[in-house]
Amino acid sequence: MDETEVAIVGGGISGLSVAWWLAQRGIPSEIWERAHHPGGKIRSHAADGYLTERAANLILNFRPEIDLLLRRSGLERHRIRRSLRAEAHRYLLLEGSLRPLPAHPLRLLLSPIWSWRGKLRLLAEPFIPRAGGEQESVARFVRRRFGAELLEKAMEPFVAGTLAADASQADAAATLPRLTALERRYGSITAGVVASRLLRRRTAVPGEAFSFTGGISTLVEALAAAPGVRLHTGTAATRLARDGSGWLVSGRGAGRERLLRARQLVLCTPARTAARLLSPLDRELGAALAAIPYAPLAVVHTGFRREQIRHPLDGSGFLTPAGAGLSFNGNLWMSSLFPGRAPPGRVLLTSYIGGCRAPQMVEWEEQRLVEALCRDLQPILGLRGEPEWLRIDRHQRALPLYHGAYQRRLALIEQRLRALPGLHLAANYMGGVAVRDRILCGAGLARRIARQPGKRRATVVTAARGAERYEQGAIPAR
Repeated sequence: MDETEVAIVGGGISGLSVAWWLAQRGIPSEIWERAHHPGGKIRSHAADGYLTERAANLILNFRPEIDLLLRRSGLERHRIRRSLRAEAHRYLLLEGSLRPLPAHPLRLLLSPIWSWRGKLRLLAEPFIPRAGGEQESVARFVRRRFGAELLEKAMEPFVAGTLAADASQADAAATLPRLTALERRYGSITAGVVASRLLRRRTAVPGEAFSFTGGISTLVEALAAAPGVRLHTGTAATRLARDGSGWLVSGRGAGRERLLRARQLVLCTPARTAARLLSPLDRELGAALAAIPYAPLAVVHTGFRREQIRHPLDGSGFLTPAGAGLSFNGNLWMSSLFPGRAPPGRVLLTSYIGGCRAPQMVEWEEQRLVEALCRDLQPILGLRGEPEWLRIDRHQRALPLYHGAYQRRLALIEQRLRALPGLHLAANYMGGVAVRDRILCGAGLARRIARQPGKRRATVVTAARGAERYEQGAIPAR
């Protein structure tokens, strides 16, 4: 039997983040990952001069914790920021044409993308009373505060294109936590944005989008290899049991039975896996986790010769409104976003198909999928011909959906967890699906674990500073 302070089941970005932050505090942990590689769905693929991503294509950041992780892990030297070309324009698809979306708030308000009625409705936002505290969908929240036009042209495409979700079912507080928090605090999102921008000048890092020279897998590989992170791939947890005030994790890896004793247990698996492991201990908790829905998604990477596309591709891409009736939810211009994503004279476009809008399309055979995609891209981008390079990544359970009675389900999960001390859930069905969210949740959980009495400490060897002992509950500045 092996022993550790914190056992972590699941070696995706959530589990790796928890382990890395624990190591920064000198708290020993051990990760069991069923697959033979870390990172979960995150995996970069290089072939024929193209570099594609199975899952996240970039990281959006506005928090100092992310910069801290990049500096301490040595990843800063591999970071590449979104190119100036990709920053040139942000586009909306309206009536079959791409329209530039101004970045400046006043220019955005005066933009011809909005009707006069829509502009007046946007101007009225500061005078709309705040909600009474009832649960709202994204669609209801946005329509109440900004009107139907912003919902249809911008927010519904955002929810479908980035989260594969349905705005009419997605919980507003869970899906748009920053916007709903601004309404609660300031009574108006407009007033809240102004106030938060003034505060951000003094307290926050500038917002940015970035990746790494070798793709997002670079992040996973660095966290997995970091000092103090003990990762066992090809090791599946099969049973959980209480052990006094701690936990026993049974499983199998490297052709033998494994048993791990830990004071704390963190499950960083998909909800269905967590439900299977926890149902023998708490049937109600297991049922709540098993009820969390997921959306399927096909990620279609297409490589074209530059002369096949008339559009200048001077931006990051675009999202599609539901009313357009197109085969895809969003189209990213990856070779405009970051260098090294396509060979010279070629461009790489990544399209997202399926989600809640058209889950059945994920099952379409390759030729049918590509024909539908190219047919829809042709009038928008001035596309001629077929892609000369193709890769399709299909995910039957791509992203958890914060749909329906999400807040009630979350409250039930948290209530049942209180009866299982030392057990923590850290996965993308709670706290956000973005890579940034998973890193921040890992930092928060490590901080909470460190505050609990009776921790064993370990000396952590960091890449930058050698051996250093960390104080209880605090990461010292360097």
